[in-house]
Amino acid sequence: MANKHALSIVKMKKMKQEGVPLSMVTAYDYSSAQLVEEAGIDMILVGDSLGNVVQGEHTTLPVTIEDMVYHTRAVVRGAGNTFIVTDMPFMTYHGSIDETLRNVRRIMQEGHAHAIKMEGGREICETVKKIVQAGVPVIGHIGLTPQSVNQIGGYLIQGKDEQDAQRLLEDAKALEQAGAFGIVLELVTEEVARFISEQISIPTIGIGAGRYCDGQVLVFHDLFQYASPYRSKRFVKTYGDVGTMIREGVSQYVKEVKDRSFPAENHVFTAEDHVVESLYGKSKEKVHSS
Repeated sequence: MANKHALSIVKMKKMKQEGVPLSMVTAYDYSSAQLVEEAGIDMILVGDSLGNVVQGEHTTLPVTIEDMVYHTRAVVRGAGNTFIVTDMPFMTYHGSIDETLRNVRRIMQEGHAHAIKMEGGREICETVKKIVQAGVPVIGHIGLTPQSVNQIGGYLIQGKDEQDAQRLLEDAKALEQAGAFGIVLELVTEEVARFISEQISIPTIGIGAGRYCDGQVLVFHDLFQYASPYRSKRFVKTYGDVGTMIREGVSQYVKEVKDRSFPAENHVFTAEDHVVESLYGKSKEKVHSS
Protein backbone atom coordinates (compact mmCIF):
# COMPACT_ATOMS: atom_id res chain seq x y z
CA MET A 1 0.00 0.00 0.00
CA ALA A 2 1.68 3.18 -1.20
CA ASN A 3 -0.10 5.41 1.31
CA LYS A 4 0.50 3.12 4.30
CA HIS A 5 3.30 3.71 6.78
CA ALA A 6 4.58 1.33 9.43
CA LEU A 7 3.51 2.12 12.98
CA SER A 8 6.09 3.08 15.59
CA ILE A 9 6.11 1.86 19.16
CA VAL A 10 5.37 5.44 20.25
CA LYS A 11 2.26 5.48 18.07
CA MET A 12 1.15 2.13 19.47
CA LYS A 13 1.32 3.42 23.03
CA LYS A 14 -0.66 6.48 21.97
CA MET A 15 -3.29 4.23 20.39
CA LYS A 16 -3.68 2.46 23.74
CA GLN A 17 -4.14 5.79 25.50
CA GLU A 18 -6.77 6.79 22.94
CA GLY A 19 -8.57 3.46 23.12
CA VAL A 20 -7.81 2.52 19.49
CA PRO A 21 -7.33 -1.27 19.21
CA LEU A 22 -4.32 -2.72 17.40
CA SER A 23 -4.77 -5.42 14.76
CA MET A 24 -2.10 -8.07 14.35
CA VAL A 25 -1.90 -11.29 12.32
CA THR A 26 0.81 -13.81 11.56
CA ALA A 27 2.38 -14.14 8.13
CA TYR A 28 5.16 -16.44 7.01
CA ASP A 29 5.81 -15.69 3.34
CA TYR A 30 5.84 -12.96 0.70
CA SER A 31 2.35 -13.55 -0.68
CA SER A 32 0.47 -13.68 2.63
CA ALA A 33 2.41 -10.62 3.84
CA GLN A 34 1.36 -8.67 0.73
CA LEU A 35 -2.28 -9.58 1.25
CA VAL A 36 -2.48 -8.67 4.93
CA GLU A 37 -0.68 -5.37 4.32
CA GLU A 38 -3.09 -4.51 1.52
CA ALA A 39 -5.95 -5.30 3.92
CA GLY A 40 -4.66 -2.64 6.34
CA ILE A 41 -3.21 -4.72 9.19
CA ASP A 42 -1.38 -2.73 11.89
CA MET A 43 1.29 -5.32 12.73
CA ILE A 44 2.55 -8.62 11.37
CA LEU A 45 3.97 -11.34 13.59
CA VAL A 46 6.37 -13.76 11.96
CA GLY A 47 5.53 -16.38 14.54
CA ASP A 48 7.39 -19.52 15.45
CA SER A 49 3.93 -21.03 14.92
CA LEU A 50 5.35 -21.57 11.43
CA GLY A 51 6.65 -24.79 12.97
CA ASN A 52 3.05 -26.01 13.20
CA VAL A 53 1.34 -24.45 10.18
CA VAL A 54 4.18 -24.34 7.65
CA GLN A 55 6.59 -27.10 8.65
CA GLY A 56 4.06 -29.60 10.01
CA GLU A 57 5.68 -29.97 13.44
CA HIS A 58 3.62 -30.81 16.52
CA THR A 59 5.12 -27.93 18.53
CA THR A 60 7.13 -24.77 17.95
CA LEU A 61 10.24 -26.25 19.60
CA PRO A 62 12.08 -27.43 16.44
CA VAL A 63 12.01 -23.95 14.85
CA THR A 64 15.48 -22.41 14.46
CA ILE A 65 16.96 -18.94 14.06
CA GLU A 66 17.67 -19.81 10.42
CA ASP A 67 13.97 -20.55 9.92
CA MET A 68 12.94 -17.24 11.47
CA VAL A 69 15.46 -15.22 9.46
CA TYR A 70 14.37 -16.87 6.20
CA HIS A 71 10.65 -16.31 6.75
CA THR A 72 11.10 -12.79 8.13
CA ARG A 73 13.02 -11.71 5.02
CA ALA A 74 10.21 -13.00 2.82
CA VAL A 75 7.55 -11.23 4.89
CA VAL A 76 9.46 -7.94 4.90
CA ARG A 77 9.71 -8.06 1.12
CA GLY A 78 5.94 -8.47 0.92
CA ALA A 79 4.96 -5.92 3.56
CA GLY A 80 7.53 -3.15 3.56
CA ASN A 81 5.11 -0.61 5.03
CA THR A 82 3.99 -2.63 8.05
CA PHE A 83 5.54 -3.02 11.52
CA ILE A 84 6.94 -6.56 11.64
CA VAL A 85 7.69 -8.52 14.81
CA THR A 86 9.62 -11.80 14.77
CA ASP A 87 9.56 -14.53 17.38
CA MET A 88 12.77 -15.54 19.06
CA PRO A 89 12.61 -19.34 18.85
CA PHE A 90 13.04 -21.89 21.61
CA MET A 91 16.27 -21.67 23.62
CA THR A 92 17.75 -18.82 21.58
CA TYR A 93 17.61 -16.30 24.44
CA HIS A 94 18.25 -18.41 27.54
CA GLY A 95 22.02 -18.75 27.30
CA SER A 96 24.62 -16.04 27.77
CA ILE A 97 23.69 -12.48 26.91
CA ASP A 98 26.36 -12.49 24.19
CA GLU A 99 24.79 -15.52 22.54
CA THR A 100 21.32 -14.00 22.90
CA LEU A 101 22.40 -10.72 21.31
CA ARG A 102 24.00 -12.59 18.40
CA ASN A 103 20.66 -14.29 17.77
CA VAL A 104 18.79 -10.98 18.07
CA ARG A 105 21.26 -9.37 15.66
CA ARG A 106 20.51 -12.04 13.06
CA ILE A 107 16.77 -11.41 13.29
CA MET A 108 17.24 -7.66 12.95
CA GLN A 109 20.13 -7.42 10.46
CA GLU A 110 19.49 -10.49 8.29
CA GLY A 111 15.73 -10.73 8.69
CA HIS A 112 15.10 -6.96 8.75
CA ALA A 113 12.42 -7.20 11.46
CA HIS A 114 11.35 -4.09 13.38
CA ALA A 115 11.11 -5.89 16.73
CA ILE A 116 11.36 -9.28 18.40
CA LYS A 117 8.96 -11.23 20.62
CA MET A 118 10.03 -13.31 23.60
CA GLU A 119 8.05 -15.74 25.72
CA GLY A 120 8.32 -15.54 29.49
CA GLY A 121 7.83 -13.28 32.49
CA ARG A 122 10.10 -12.15 35.29
CA GLU A 123 12.66 -14.83 34.50
CA ILE A 124 13.58 -13.16 31.19
CA CYS A 125 13.38 -9.52 32.29
CA GLU A 126 17.11 -8.98 32.68
CA THR A 127 17.59 -10.28 29.16
CA VAL A 128 14.79 -8.05 27.86
CA LYS A 129 16.46 -5.07 29.50
CA LYS A 130 19.81 -5.82 27.82
CA ILE A 131 18.18 -6.23 24.40
CA VAL A 132 16.23 -2.98 24.74
CA GLN A 133 19.41 -1.21 25.86
CA ALA A 134 21.00 -2.49 22.64
CA GLY A 135 18.32 -0.61 20.71
CA VAL A 136 15.96 -3.46 19.81
CA PRO A 137 12.23 -3.16 20.55
CA VAL A 138 10.84 -6.16 22.45
CA ILE A 139 7.29 -7.39 22.90
CA GLY A 140 6.71 -9.87 25.71
CA HIS A 141 4.49 -12.94 25.72
CA ILE A 142 2.88 -14.39 28.84
CA GLY A 143 -0.03 -16.65 29.70
CA LEU A 144 0.07 -19.79 27.61
CA THR A 145 3.62 -19.84 26.24
CA PRO A 146 3.90 -22.56 23.57
CA GLN A 147 7.67 -22.92 23.95
CA SER A 148 7.05 -24.05 27.54
CA VAL A 149 4.19 -26.41 26.71
CA ASN A 150 6.04 -29.46 28.03
CA GLN A 151 6.75 -27.72 31.33
CA ILE A 152 3.26 -26.30 31.92
CA GLY A 153 1.50 -29.53 31.03
CA GLY A 154 -0.29 -28.66 27.80
CA TYR A 155 -2.31 -25.91 26.18
CA LEU A 156 -4.14 -24.79 29.32
CA ILE A 157 -6.12 -21.63 30.13
CA GLN A 158 -4.10 -19.28 32.33
CA GLY A 159 -5.31 -16.99 35.13
CA LYS A 160 -8.06 -19.25 36.46
CA ASP A 161 -7.22 -18.74 40.14
CA GLU A 162 -6.05 -15.86 42.30
CA GLN A 163 -2.45 -17.05 42.58
CA ASP A 164 -2.07 -17.47 38.83
CA ALA A 165 -3.73 -14.11 38.18
CA GLN A 166 -1.26 -12.42 40.53
CA ARG A 167 1.65 -14.18 38.82
CA LEU A 168 0.56 -12.92 35.41
CA LEU A 169 0.12 -9.37 36.69
CA GLU A 170 3.57 -9.36 38.25
CA ASP A 171 5.09 -10.75 35.05
CA ALA A 172 3.39 -8.06 32.97
CA LYS A 173 4.56 -5.25 35.25
CA ALA A 174 8.10 -6.65 35.28
CA LEU A 175 8.21 -6.80 31.47
CA GLU A 176 6.96 -3.23 31.27
CA GLN A 177 9.64 -2.15 33.73
CA ALA A 178 12.28 -4.00 31.71
CA GLY A 179 11.39 -1.92 28.65
CA ALA A 180 9.04 -4.12 26.62
CA PHE A 181 6.81 -1.99 24.35
CA GLY A 182 3.89 -4.43 24.51
CA ILE A 183 2.79 -7.83 25.80
CA VAL A 184 0.97 -10.70 24.13
CA LEU A 185 -1.53 -12.40 26.45
CA GLU A 186 -2.35 -15.91 25.25
CA LEU A 187 -5.22 -18.05 26.57
CA VAL A 188 -5.76 -15.86 29.63
CA THR A 189 -9.14 -15.49 31.29
CA GLU A 190 -10.90 -12.33 30.13
CA GLU A 191 -11.15 -10.79 33.60
CA VAL A 192 -7.44 -11.18 34.31
CA ALA A 193 -6.45 -9.93 30.85
CA ARG A 194 -8.66 -6.87 31.32
CA PHE A 195 -7.15 -6.09 34.72
CA ILE A 196 -3.59 -6.45 33.39
CA SER A 197 -4.42 -4.17 30.46
CA GLU A 198 -5.68 -1.53 32.89
CA GLN A 199 -2.64 -1.78 35.16
CA ILE A 200 0.13 -1.26 32.61
CA SER A 201 0.84 1.59 30.21
CA ILE A 202 2.00 -0.53 27.27
CA PRO A 203 -0.40 -2.27 24.86
CA THR A 204 -1.62 -5.79 25.46
CA ILE A 205 -2.30 -7.98 22.43
CA GLY A 206 -4.71 -10.80 23.12
CA ILE A 207 -5.04 -14.23 21.57
CA GLY A 208 -7.75 -16.11 23.35
CA ALA A 209 -7.65 -13.47 26.10
CA GLY A 210 -11.05 -11.84 25.68
CA ARG A 211 -12.47 -8.53 24.59
CA TYR A 212 -10.59 -6.01 26.70
CA CYS A 213 -6.99 -6.24 25.50
CA ASP A 214 -5.54 -3.29 23.58
CA GLY A 215 -5.32 -5.37 20.42
CA GLN A 216 -5.80 -8.83 18.98
CA VAL A 217 -3.61 -11.30 17.11
CA LEU A 218 -4.55 -14.50 15.30
CA VAL A 219 -2.74 -17.03 13.16
CA PHE A 220 -3.27 -16.48 9.42
CA HIS A 221 -4.10 -20.14 8.84
CA ASP A 222 -6.76 -20.08 11.56
CA LEU A 223 -8.50 -17.05 10.07
CA PHE A 224 -9.10 -18.95 6.83
CA GLN A 225 -9.17 -22.64 7.85
CA TYR A 226 -6.03 -23.08 5.79
CA ALA A 227 -5.30 -26.61 7.00
CA SER A 228 -6.41 -30.20 6.52
CA PRO A 229 -8.04 -31.28 8.67
CA TYR A 230 -8.86 -27.98 10.33
CA ARG A 231 -9.44 -28.13 14.09
CA SER A 232 -11.69 -25.31 15.26
CA LYS A 233 -10.68 -23.22 18.28
CA ARG A 234 -13.08 -21.37 20.56
CA PHE A 235 -11.12 -18.13 20.50
CA VAL A 236 -10.85 -18.01 16.69
CA LYS A 237 -13.37 -16.56 14.27
CA THR A 238 -13.24 -17.94 10.74
CA TYR A 239 -13.32 -15.30 8.02
CA GLY A 240 -13.14 -17.69 5.07
CA ASP A 241 -12.74 -21.37 4.28
CA VAL A 242 -9.67 -21.35 2.06
CA GLY A 243 -8.88 -24.98 2.80
CA THR A 244 -12.08 -26.24 1.21
CA MET A 245 -11.70 -23.83 -1.72
CA ILE A 246 -8.18 -25.06 -2.47
CA ARG A 247 -9.10 -28.73 -2.08
CA GLU A 248 -12.10 -28.40 -4.41
CA GLY A 249 -10.16 -26.31 -6.92
CA VAL A 250 -7.28 -28.78 -7.17
CA SER A 251 -9.74 -31.67 -7.41
CA GLN A 252 -11.43 -29.98 -10.37
CA TYR A 253 -8.03 -29.31 -11.98
CA VAL A 254 -7.09 -32.98 -11.66
CA LYS A 255 -10.40 -34.00 -13.25
CA GLU A 256 -9.96 -31.64 -16.20
CA VAL A 257 -6.38 -32.76 -16.81
CA LYS A 258 -7.53 -36.39 -16.83
CA ASP A 259 -10.44 -35.79 -19.20
CA ARG A 260 -8.35 -33.39 -21.34
CA SER A 261 -10.75 -30.48 -20.95
CA PHE A 262 -7.77 -28.47 -19.70
CA PRO A 263 -5.98 -26.88 -21.42
CA ALA A 264 -8.75 -25.65 -23.73
CA GLU A 265 -8.27 -23.67 -26.96
CA ASN A 266 -8.15 -20.34 -25.12
CA HIS A 267 -5.18 -21.57 -23.04
CA VAL A 268 -2.83 -22.46 -25.92
CA PHE A 269 -0.50 -20.68 -28.34
CA THR A 270 -0.48 -21.59 -32.05
CA ALA A 271 2.28 -21.52 -34.64
CA GLU A 272 2.06 -20.23 -38.23
CA ASP A 273 1.15 -22.78 -40.92
CA HIS A 274 4.65 -22.78 -42.42
CA VAL A 275 6.10 -23.73 -39.02
CA VAL A 276 3.73 -26.68 -38.76
CA GLU A 277 4.66 -27.72 -42.31
CA SER A 278 8.36 -27.57 -41.46
CA LEU A 279 7.76 -29.89 -38.52
CA TYR A 280 5.30 -32.38 -39.99
CA GLY A 281 5.42 -31.82 -43.74
CA LYS A 282 2.61 -30.59 -45.98
CA SER A 283 0.52 -33.65 -45.32
CA LYS A 284 -0.04 -32.59 -41.72
CA GLU A 285 -3.04 -30.33 -41.27
CA LYS A 286 -3.05 -27.67 -38.61
CA VAL A 287 -5.31 -28.56 -35.71
CA HIS A 288 -8.45 -26.51 -35.53
CA SER A 289 -11.11 -26.61 -32.89
CA SER A 290 -14.33 -28.32 -33.87
